[in-house]
Amino acid sequence: MNPEKFESLKYKGPVAFYLSLWAYKIYRFIRYDRLSDESYLKMIFPLAQGYPLNLENPKSLNEKIQWLKIHDRREISKQLADKYEVRAYIEKHFGVNYLIPLLLETKDVNLIKPENLPDEPFIIKVNHDSGHFQIVRNKKEVDWQKLRTELAWWMSFDFYYHDREWQYKNMQPRIIVEKLLLNKNGRIPNDYKLHCINGKVAFVYVSVDREGENKRNIYNRNWIPLGFTFAHKFKQKIGNLRGKEIDPPFSYGQMVVFAERIAQLYTYIRVDFYDVDGKLYFGEITHHHGGGFDQFRPVEWDYYFGEQLDLKRPVLDEL
Repeated sequence: MNPEKFESLKYKGPVAFYLSLWAYKIYRFIRYDRLSDESYLKMIFPLAQGYPLNLENPKSLNEKIQWLKIHDRREISKQLADKYEVRAYIEKHFGVNYLIPLLLETKDVNLIKPENLPDEPFIIKVNHDSGHFQIVRNKKEVDWQKLRTELAWWMSFDFYYHDREWQYKNMQPRIIVEKLLLNKNGRIPNDYKLHCINGKVAFVYVSVDREGENKRNIYNRNWIPLGFTFAHKFKQKIGNLRGKEIDPPFSYGQMVVFAERIAQLYTYIRVDFYDVDGKLYFGEITHHHGGGFDQFRPVEWDYYFGEQLDLKRPVLDEL
């Protein structure tokens, strides 16, 4: 049974949409969603990583990320994972100037139409999952009915069941529209993902030139290049994931201070930023990078960072 066939029917009108939605959900329930978190993770983890998951005595970083999914379930994580609700938290503790300008937020898909949106470039996404978004540079080039169908589909799922990340469970779906950040050359800025272990930045994963080369560079806290890749196994097969070396952004020092303050709440956390011609913007907070399913290559780095991560380290409940 191919679940993609269910999804492909969603564009053929309301009846087909709901038939495909429920067929897909039934398939997911029978195949995956009825399993306990531990059973699901132990089934999926070896397929993604190539080695079995040991939750009783985790050693690698990815194993410890799975352990954290099950054992660290504090309410604050729900707010920080919600791409809309986290804005209030960042404004309170860091200031409104770090937030990407919000153009619209709604729970009603039907409000996503050109007359409700500005003429400037923007990005549409949902608050409760990862990886679903639509960049709009020109409203006249958008198939709005298709976009509303996509949004309705995204909002119909509880993202918790995808990787069993508890913070997403029962999160109220919401559509958010933000200004599209562009640098002086009219391009989307690099995405700086600061991975923090034991309250300190351990390494920085940079999505470089996403509209061009679309490479992934990795540096340590002092911006020294590190010789590994960290991506899904299918991307690993592409090869040459690393691009030309780049200098740290102007606001990198601010990024580190910002990220390490948030990192006092967790033993492991990823905090994302953008630098737009020297101005710092907060991106998002990710509790479990890649759901703990992205591969380190060479795999020794998985165990290197896993050894550093102290699961017993005391953390704050609030900043």
